[in-house]
Amino acid sequence: MSKLWPNVRFSLRMLGKNPGFTAVAVLTLALGIGANTAIFSVVYAALLSPLPYPNSDQLVLVWSKIGAVAVVLLVAAILACYLPARRATRIDPMAALRCE
Repeated sequence: MSKLWPNVRFSLRMLGKNPGFTAVAVLTLALGIGANTAIFSVVYAALLSPLPYPNSDQLVLVWSKIGAVAVVLLVAAILACYLPARRATRIDPMAALRCE
């Protein structure tokens, strides 16, 4: 611990002598920490946090074998139903996506 403070003082003195390098280093750290925080916040909100209604573990997805149309319908269902439903306080359990 006694050798830590001279190293910290030396590091700060070197950073003070090179303001360009210091600015780039601080900006890089700020961007990295900000991007990490933003990505984790989105992942937590979309995937990790529980849904805000009871019995959310009983949701079921019915899949049809119609190829690309099924993928388009799934994306549309997620965009139209799932994301707004995470903010809802109540969901009709009989709502379904039907594909023929």
